[in-house]
Amino acid sequence: MEKIKELEKEYQQELRKNHGKYTKKAKELELAICNKNNHYFEDLLIEEGKNYIAGVDEVGRGPLIGPVVVACVILPKEFHLDGLTDSKKLTAKQREKFYDQILKQALSVSIALKSEKVIDEVNIYEATKLAMYEAIEKSKIKPDFVLIDAMKLDQLEIPHQSIIKGDLKSITISAASVIAKVTRDRMLDQLDKIYPMYDLKNNKGYPTKKHIEAIEKYGITEEHRKTFHPVSKHLNHRNKLHNLTLK
Repeated sequence: MEKIKELEKEYQQELRKNHGKYTKKAKELELAICNKNNHYFEDLLIEEGKNYIAGVDEVGRGPLIGPVVVACVILPKEFHLDGLTDSKKLTAKQREKFYDQILKQALSVSIALKSEKVIDEVNIYEATKLAMYEAIEKSKIKPDFVLIDAMKLDQLEIPHQSIIKGDLKSITISAASVIAKVTRDRMLDQLDKIYPMYDLKNNKGYPTKKHIEAIEKYGITEEHRKTFHPVSKHLNHRNKLHNLTLK
């Protein structure tokens, strides 16, 4: 506890010294604090009188296939779950276990997704923001404050804060990360049953060597993101071949 107090004091001094500027040292101190207490941001907000703090995170910005998925989670103040952190740092077994415990204890869990068609229409960044706004809107409890992993939601009227590496620093964002990850992984497992040649059960849609080779051999599906390289490269090549046959 004393160590955390020392880190917090040094962190505040660093911010004051640089007039609130988020320096490299401030980032390092913030991460060190949150590694010891992943309720840090929530505790500050509770001290300010916030009762319903939502965490928001996405999964699926990088894959070549399927939707981007966002979860918005509100946890009770006394919530604690040993080992809960960024879903990417957990095993599939751990994620499944935490997923069930979060659903059981959370005050609210809402999920939104944007399909590959929307991603191709507006780009992945904008599609992710749309899904975040929707997930927050769908929350059965209106949050007093929203903690977001990295993304800026300028149109959000609820008080909020974007936190770089938030899924590592905030237990509420970590919970949202797990919900979004398990939800999307299960969707990809179902897609794998339809398209086993792409190895989606293992790569979850990411551009692995096996996935790219399958695209080159079998082509693409309706669920592939047409604007993502190498899917777009495959489409361009196919169109060139088609045009050549017409000449």
